[in-house]
Amino acid sequence: MEGKEEDVKLGANKFSERQPLGTSAQTKDYKETPPAPLFEPGELQSWSFWRAGIAEFMATFLFLYITILTVMGVVKSPSKCATVGIQGIAWAFGGMIFALVYCTAGISGGHINPAVTFGLFLARKLSLTRAIFYIVMQCLGAICGAGVVKGFQKSQYEVLGGGANVVNPGYTKGDGLGAEIVGTFVLVYTVFSATDAKRNARDSHVPILAPLPIGFAVFLVHLATIPITGTGINPARSLGAAIIYNRDHAWDDHWIFWVGPFIGAALAALYHQIVIRAIPFKSRS
Repeated sequence: MEGKEEDVKLGANKFSERQPLGTSAQTKDYKETPPAPLFEPGELQSWSFWRAGIAEFMATFLFLYITILTVMGVVKSPSKCATVGIQGIAWAFGGMIFALVYCTAGISGGHINPAVTFGLFLARKLSLTRAIFYIVMQCLGAICGAGVVKGFQKSQYEVLGGGANVVNPGYTKGDGLGAEIVGTFVLVYTVFSATDAKRNARDSHVPILAPLPIGFAVFLVHLATIPITGTGINPARSLGAAIIYNRDHAWDDHWIFWVGPFIGAALAALYHQIVIRAIPFKSRS
């Protein structure tokens, strides 16, 4: 019997009981991540830096390719996708963000959006060097993605508007700007909440997969604001579509799709820092 008891003890130590999903952080202390430096020239010599930029380029390329093709299929008349409607477009944008953030989060952080990069930069989550590099690669990826869509169906692309963001008839420029500010605030606020280590450690009893709430935020914002601006909330997406479509009216309101998202991202970063981060950390261990 003594030998069997020893075997049981050995087995209990070697094969410990698995913890339920989302509870592992309860036994870990929270450590504040130090702010990223403003300039970090040493990054330029690191392969991980360039690899992250390539990941942002490819993710934004695929994002524009899938979403703009979906828009073209829905607005085409007559179209097999006509019944998909706004919901289908919203699902395409939200679903692609979910998939691409999941794929690239471990490489670049899965920004896929200059507004997200800007908000995280303001929160000192990444250096200015990396932020600028990400935004450049995101814009290049968006241009290439929209360009491939136009290559598939050039005549239809021109007729159907190329998925370019504009303030729709019946709405003012102020309406469009406000929609972009609030929509981007929802997105970037969700990004901060879903990826905040302090919150995840404090509320570790709530299992969470970060790409999922981010994708749902994009989906819901599109449902709300497609009728107003076609939903930008991503300056790279708006720039890529506008450059490839290249019609005068695509540029008339283009400033809205940069100013609005950047203001929304800044407000989300500020709100997160002064409200969410101010909550005292209390370990549940």
